Amino acid sequence: MQKYICTVCDYVYDPELGDPDGGIEPGTSFEDIPDDWQCPDCGVTKEDFEAIENDENS
Repeated sequence: MQKYICTVCDYVYDPELGDPDGGIEPGTSFEDIPDDWQCPDCGVTKEDFEAIENDENS
């Protein structure tokens, strides 16, 4: 599954892990996260995330 990175604080959303503290179950794709979800580290919304193109160094 595609990972996404916060352009503000570099938090990486990994769909395999989800965000249990934020109510997002493991296995939830980024597209299926509610629009009002916020970055667990800095609080910005999904608009401030972008897809990670190359996942080799993660």
